[in-house]
Amino acid sequence: MTAETRRSGHRAGAFDVRSVIALLFAIYGVVLTIVGLVQSPAATEKAAGININLWSGIGMIVFALIFVVWTKLRPIVVPDEPEESDPAQQ
Repeated sequence: MTAETRRSGHRAGAFDVRSVIALLFAIYGVVLTIVGLVQSPAATEKAAGININLWSGIGMIVFALIFVVWTKLRPIVVPDEPEESDPAQQ
């Protein structure tokens, strides 16, 4: 974050929609991973021998981590003051 960005606003933090999406994907990913680890072999055979719950859960966790990294690397900066509109443009 540059000095100019730091002066002109603050980070959205927990209110960034990417954080909410990452949290939801992480929760669902953990649940699916646990289900995939404890499911019966018969359920795996129904899905053509692929443990789809396990792989979907791992994919969702990776997706959530990508969103967290994206949020940390490119934070949304909310301006402290609203921008003044130019009366000539109205």
